[in-house]
Amino acid sequence: MNLAVSPGIEIPFGTSPSSERVHEWARHYQRVAKAPARNWRRMRRRSERAAHTAREKTYRITKRGFDLILAAGLLVLSSPVLFFIAAAIKLTDGGPVLFWQKRVGMWGKLFDFPKFRSMVIGADSMVETLINHNHHGKSITFKIKQDPRVTWIGRLIRRFSLDEFPQLWCVLHGEMSLVGPRPALPREVNNYTQEHRRRLGVRPGLTCIWQVSGRADVPFERQVQMDVEYVESHNFWLDLRLVVSTVPAVITGRGAY
Repeated sequence: MNLAVSPGIEIPFGTSPSSERVHEWARHYQRVAKAPARNWRRMRRRSERAAHTAREKTYRITKRGFDLILAAGLLVLSSPVLFFIAAAIKLTDGGPVLFWQKRVGMWGKLFDFPKFRSMVIGADSMVETLINHNHHGKSITFKIKQDPRVTWIGRLIRRFSLDEFPQLWCVLHGEMSLVGPRPALPREVNNYTQEHRRRLGVRPGLTCIWQVSGRADVPFERQVQMDVEYVESHNFWLDLRLVVSTVPAVITGRGAY
């Protein structure tokens, strides 16, 4: 006759098991006892992943709808002002109204990036002669206060960020969002560290945390920290708060040059 000690463990009746056999039974018992806890933790992790995926999907859909509605509305409502800006730029020097660049979007994808032209024709070729005046010092980004390349109408539209309005088309097209890290130039991204590249993890935007915290006055490394903070914690309420905060930031013009 065998005596069942535990499921899967039996010993002959009236015999004394060896110490090795007892240790084997103990290990077997621990595995059996821990199985429900392991299964519960596994189920909890799956449930948490499913909930996170559902939240992210809901957020993406809500954010995209918000982008489309607000971008389309802003373009329609601001069309008379945009027409005036376009006419003023054209009449200033007869050059193109829009200035197009290649910018780096989400996951490093390039896209065409428009702005109202705020500088003289050929401004890009003058960068090397002005590099020593970079407000950000020996940084990846290039910003100058009282930039001599900026035209009179350019200074006005930069003051109130009106030069950025053509990028609403990029929002409608899906290459940008209303809120997200500002899209960088390819030459800037070529000098990024691995930490810097974390800001490419979401769709770039018209406004972001550092845009409402001083814009060009914020040093590049601090910009990256703020962008990474957004990438790690973005949600619809944060987006809404940043959109609302952009209005006084634009009106005061702090860091706009």
